Amino acid sequence: MGHKKTKKMVYMALLSAIAIVLHIVEGMIPLPLPYGVKLGLANIISMVVIELYGAKEMFIVNIFRVMIASLMNGTFLYTPFYMSCGGVFLSSVVLMLLKRLTTLPMISCSVISAIFHNIGQIIVVSFILSSVAVVPYIFVMLASSIPTGIFVGMVSIEVIKRVKKENL
Repeated sequence: MGHKKTKKMVYMALLSAIAIVLHIVEGMIPLPLPYGVKLGLANIISMVVIELYGAKEMFIVNIFRVMIASLMNGTFLYTPFYMSCGGVFLSSVVLMLLKRLTTLPMISCSVISAIFHNIGQIIVVSFILSSVAVVPYIFVMLASSIPTGIFVGMVSIEVIKRVKKENL
């Protein structure tokens, strides 16, 4: 394996580890927010990875994050795991399409990705419960997508500025 491939693999492992830690730590932060609303800290890493490496690498990091964090949290194959999978999958697909088909700024991509993450979670919960009774809660989740998406986008921009200085 060449030096560049090894370096990339090490950085991908480090970014995956950071995403896992952020995912777990975020679940421990007591926020005065409605049930299920989170900041999306681990999504900062998704934004950084797609910008620096591409969509395939972002999917890999996101899969590792969801799988390993759920194993560490004890939620593997339980409702929170499936919600995470649904949200991460849908938001990752949308983010990949946005990056390929548009020139939207990172903050806009982050907000749209956050919106689709929440839509993915509501779809999964509706499927698990075999009911659409939770669908109106999407309005609470969507309202939270805008500020959290802006926050994630702004932090991602700053992280990328600093990381690019290191010439990954």
